[in-house]
Amino acid sequence: MVSAIRTIGHEDRLSLVDHLDELRARLIVCAAVLGVAFGFCLWQNHLLLDVINKPLKEQTHKQVERGEGTVGQTYLAQQGLIKVASDTEAALAVLAAPKSGLPASTRAQLLPLIASVKSDVAKIPSGAPGTDPVTLGVGEPFTTTITVALYFALILALPVILYELYGFILPALMPRERRAAAPLLTAVPFLFVAGVMFGYFVVLPAATRFLVNFNSSEFNVLVQASQFYSFAATVLLAMGLFFQVPVVIVGASRLGLVTPRQLRRHRRYAVVVCAAVAAFMPGDVITLALETVPLYLLYEASILVAVLVGRAESGATHESSASSQENRHPATDPDPPPDHSTEPTVQDLIDHVDPRLSG
Repeated sequence: MVSAIRTIGHEDRLSLVDHLDELRARLIVCAAVLGVAFGFCLWQNHLLLDVINKPLKEQTHKQVERGEGTVGQTYLAQQGLIKVASDTEAALAVLAAPKSGLPASTRAQLLPLIASVKSDVAKIPSGAPGTDPVTLGVGEPFTTTITVALYFALILALPVILYELYGFILPALMPRERRAAAPLLTAVPFLFVAGVMFGYFVVLPAATRFLVNFNSSEFNVLVQASQFYSFAATVLLAMGLFFQVPVVIVGASRLGLVTPRQLRRHRRYAVVVCAAVAAFMPGDVITLALETVPLYLLYEASILVAVLVGRAESGATHESSASSQENRHPATDPDPPPDHSTEPTVQDLIDHVDPRLSG
């Protein structure tokens, strides 16, 4: 385990076996962290399922209340039954009142009936049924729960996994590349979490609303749990990766592959790319705008960060150059002797200007 956390220098030379040992140790650390995260997520699986089901339940609940599909018709019948039972209870209460004009014996017979109707009404569920995703197989509830716990465990363990990956490839980077990569890799987990949150609160509800309502009058829409969770995981992962655009752009700028001036010049292409990425995700026109604007703002933020980083590096280089010039004193530091390592020319040999010949 020590090799998984120790720092290996760029000048160190390791054998193939040492590299494999380091890789094995880092994989063990990643597997251990992932196992702990998976155990925690499996323990809190009810909370995680409620979180991932929320966008679907909100949309399905609206459809059910409108009476769409078999579940919606069942909900309307349920609400109608509750209303009839409540009206019957109110009518029996009026008949059982002393001022109803009925004989006392008849009114006494109505009291148990009122209690029975009230008890039956209390047993009817008042909420909309069928808002949760459905499972079709015997083992699907178990496998789906395991899958959701694994998705969340990967998200929780991602910072440690990225750290171990960075530690493994760090010795292969030159010092300049290492200085450029360190702050960028630090921002990767935060941008990934931001992308996942954006996908959960903006993209996933809009995509679910669009897909569930698409041509819903022609289908009895029942959402299968395993397919919905795979779709949700794909959306969240895609948004987490899309939010890595600043890391890629700033890294390319620090390595000299692109310049902020080039990035500004290609703004119109960036808008088209952001819109194409947003159009690739399911949704309506409003969703397209909601997804395009943040992606383009990330592009502009990347340009700003690249400019700031470039100024900081140029300022540091200028200060270092100025400091080296100030440390030189003409009185104490004479000009270095001329370099005589080169071979003299024929003219030098003829004129005897070469110090080695004049000595």
